Amino acid sequence: MPHKMTITGSATGPLREYDRYVAFDMREKGSPAAPKGLKKSTFISYTVFVAKKAFNKTGLTKKSIMHEKILVQGEPTLDIPIDECPGEIGIICFQITVLPNKNDKEANESKDKKEAQQEVSNAQQEVAATKHEEKQDSVSQPVAKEAKQEAKTIQPEVKETPIQEKKSAPQQKQQPTQPKGTQDVISFEEIIVPEAFLKTRLNPVKTEEVIEFVKRTRHLDKPLTIDKGSKVLKDGYRRYIVAKTVKMDKVPVVYEYEK
Repeated sequence: MPHKMTITGSATGPLREYDRYVAFDMREKGSPAAPKGLKKSTFISYTVFVAKKAFNKTGLTKKSIMHEKILVQGEPTLDIPIDECPGEIGIICFQITVLPNKNDKEANESKDKKEAQQEVSNAQQEVAATKHEEKQDSVSQPVAKEAKQEAKTIQPEVKETPIQEKKSAPQQKQQPTQPKGTQDVISFEEIIVPEAFLKTRLNPVKTEEVIEFVKRTRHLDKPLTIDKGSKVLKDGYRRYIVAKTVKMDKVPVVYEYEK
């Protein structure tokens, strides 16, 4: 059975076009840890070969491929001429996906934050204007003091209503931040993936379904199973790949103790 490979990142060189396919180079950092006595792996360079039809569906261009974050799933190959494959490993791509841009997401969040601050500022200005008008009325119309007191007793009810609605609204939107059964939440970088998992060929359709679930709920459907002492992954390689794809800093885990 051929090895399945999954890599993420941006193209490190220009797009090269051939008769029925395109090719580009990528680079990915090795594992952060290595067995005792061995050196850590360094960056590995890849040359990815994609059918033109599949590449055109992504909407990528010669310019944008150098800046967009992409996910590539495929198999290694030794049948490509050396002059067409400058990378250390050649990959025949079966699926290519453009990942969300982190800068765009941060820009949208910043825009929402500014709008919220503007709404608060407008509300404060309205309250200040109302108090100023009340002060002027109290100086020019002392006879209407009793009427103003009645108006003040009504105003708290008007102000309290939106506050109560704002407090109740977030309670309806709250969702569990971690999946059921989670024992701990650790840094994604601490998890060590065994070589056997790296050779596993995942179903891209099921992987995409989990990615959509995480984007919708903002958490994994199940925790990863790891050894508590060594942090070695025991189960949940697909969820590990999904967490890597969506750039999760922290992941939920359940511990399996070595006997």
